[in-house]
Amino acid sequence: MTSRREFLTYTGAGALAATVAPSAIAESVATASTGNLMSGNQLHVPVRTLNGWTLPYKMKNGVKEFHLVAEEIEHEFAPGSVAKCWGYNGTTPGPTLEAVEGDRIRILVTNRLKEHTTIHWHGLLLPSGMDGVGGLTQKQIGPDETYAYEFTLKQHGTQMYHPHADEMTQMAVGMMGMFIIHPRDGEKMPIDRDYCFLTHNWAMHPGTYRPDPSVLQDFDLWTFNSKVFPEIDPVVARTGERVRVRIGNLSMWNHPIHMHGVQFWVTGSDGGRWPNSRWRSETTEIVGVGQTRDIEFIAEPGDWAFHCHMSHHTMNAMGHGIPNTLGVDQSGIDKEIRNMLPGFMAMGEHGMAEHQDHVDMGHHQGPENTLAMMTGKGPYGNIEMGGMFTTVKVRDNLKPGDYNDPGWYNAPKGTVAARVSSDPNFGNPVRRKNT
Repeated sequence: MTSRREFLTYTGAGALAATVAPSAIAESVATASTGNLMSGNQLHVPVRTLNGWTLPYKMKNGVKEFHLVAEEIEHEFAPGSVAKCWGYNGTTPGPTLEAVEGDRIRILVTNRLKEHTTIHWHGLLLPSGMDGVGGLTQKQIGPDETYAYEFTLKQHGTQMYHPHADEMTQMAVGMMGMFIIHPRDGEKMPIDRDYCFLTHNWAMHPGTYRPDPSVLQDFDLWTFNSKVFPEIDPVVARTGERVRVRIGNLSMWNHPIHMHGVQFWVTGSDGGRWPNSRWRSETTEIVGVGQTRDIEFIAEPGDWAFHCHMSHHTMNAMGHGIPNTLGVDQSGIDKEIRNMLPGFMAMGEHGMAEHQDHVDMGHHQGPENTLAMMTGKGPYGNIEMGGMFTTVKVRDNLKPGDYNDPGWYNAPKGTVAARVSSDPNFGNPVRRKNT
């Protein structure tokens, strides 16, 4: 259960300073917690956006006013890959909007792009003219124009926002964000930590600096909040805390999100937190295109993998369509191919695992502005992942509201798998010949 003191500790000036420009801190401190008190004098736990931030608002005559700016930005997926993307208020995804069921809100949208845009409030119940579909429910927001959307929040749940103008291009290059609405009457089962992220995929062809919006499924980069592993923030918690992770999918493919170490409950969606009778116990949950899902779990100590279970979604710039050379001696061939295709690196003779070793040792740098397929190191060596992969880090001694990365887990003695032999003929395992 989160106390009032704990809530103020991690929603005050210190937390805001980490995410908001200094000029905005003074006014946002005064307004960011307004409306967060629930009936019964309990508090909503603010949502923490992985690698992201929550947009402050101003109170104007009882209305919460947010201001979004659509603009071109320079975005880093991870060190070694920077691209010209489009987003909101300087980032992709844009800042998370957070409010309470029953709030009257106004969202100003300024268009600093060179083409028109709109914003659709995905999953929200509102007047037709506020739905944000260009040409159907409103005029397009032209370059340099600012439009106002105003409505009362009639629901709670995990929602999203994105353009409904030149949608294929604008979403493909990063225009999207989360919209979290807390229930007016509070949570029947309190949450200690609340996280959110959006899944997305990017056609960043090797050696290029802009996402390709014409490619819909065969992508190079798969991301949580527009970051690839190991640049994705970990989900941090204290042992025994109840943690909720809200997942939105505005990519062009479905993602079976898998978490190690626990059986989580699937508890909600853009339709709000479900009645307990609808909760499902899972370890993998498919989040479809255009859907959101909330999962909740009780934190167990350790470092746990948390990722999409489509294997190519946990790798970076793969060479799709290149013939499989597994088991083939390629000595010297890759050098000849590089004369025609600079940056080419053949798949390893015995598997792809050697790829990360070669890159780490500097034997192969790859094309300009292109990430290696496999990245990340842990306490026991290469993790050999990329894309949609992060960790859940749970520790006994974390203080409430502490979201700092605690480093790698110090496993108790006798609880780590270890080598017992280096002899391939060790033991007498039962085997059979495949016919």
